[in-house]
Amino acid sequence: MKTGYRKSLRIAAAALTCQIGAALVGPALLAQEVTLRIQSAFPENLIYTTHVVPWMKQFNVEGKGLVQLNFIGGPQSIPTFEVGNAVKTGVLDMAISNSSYYANLMPEADALKFMQISSGEQRKNGAHEYINRVWNEKANMVYLARYIEHLQYHAYLNKKIDKPDLTGLKLRSHPAYRDYFQSLGATVMSIAPGELYTALERGVLDGYGFPNLGIFDLNLQEKTKFRIDPGFYDVEGGIIVNLDRWKKLTPAQRDFMQKQALLLEAMNVQWKGYADEEIAKQAKAGIQVIRFDPATMKQYYDKAYEVGWTNFIKASPVHGPKMRQLFSKPL
Repeated sequence: MKTGYRKSLRIAAAALTCQIGAALVGPALLAQEVTLRIQSAFPENLIYTTHVVPWMKQFNVEGKGLVQLNFIGGPQSIPTFEVGNAVKTGVLDMAISNSSYYANLMPEADALKFMQISSGEQRKNGAHEYINRVWNEKANMVYLARYIEHLQYHAYLNKKIDKPDLTGLKLRSHPAYRDYFQSLGATVMSIAPGELYTALERGVLDGYGFPNLGIFDLNLQEKTKFRIDPGFYDVEGGIIVNLDRWKKLTPAQRDFMQKQALLLEAMNVQWKGYADEEIAKQAKAGIQVIRFDPATMKQYYDKAYEVGWTNFIKASPVHGPKMRQLFSKPL
């Protein structure tokens, strides 16, 4: 009896010691800190990457002991158009990318450019949830946050035109607006942002498509004479996460990342100010604006959406109509 009693005391004491230790350590530190590898599909010096760097640094400060980000750089690690697949397959845990760069994985990725409501509104009306449903199912991804909005794409040219006809012009395109440029008669070429300057310098291109922000980061103003207004579509940049990796995180880790996603989206108001400054810089650099008469300008703008949605719904008849409903500005 005496021996059994002493054994019970030892077991109880050991259990109490474990409980006290757990209480002292705290629940946050009981979960092992996780480090996630993240890469940008954009060059590191481009604003679409540099804008996210302060957020990543603050993420690591606040996530100490829970989640850390290991930023491995830009396309010199994995090329721009391969980053999406690297996230899908788990080669990368996360990426900073434009969804059109991984539209080869699923046509639905190309729809985010049509967004006419803010990231906050997307979370309220179900658009963000619907995006994640499709991204989970078709690309093994979580769409964590949209970190670029309030920007538009433009056609930048070295030859002046007096009507929205790009016939005979060779333009750098991008999956986001390839169909639209082709509908205007352009010959399109897919060239990564970092290779644009050389292509223009060698006369391979007569112009290029690009957002209304970022050309100075690549010195493109040196090889650009004209910009067509108005712009079209809403430039998208998102943070994507490998779904398998996401599922392995603890609830506390996932909650922390969702909180950081909202903080990143709260920074999106800065993009409009960036764009206004850039347009002023372009004018100072001598880039002239091509504007058509009001009726033609409206036709030019509306055709971008007409061509875009028509082709997209053909490619995604199941999800296309619902995405158009969720992404469009309420009447």
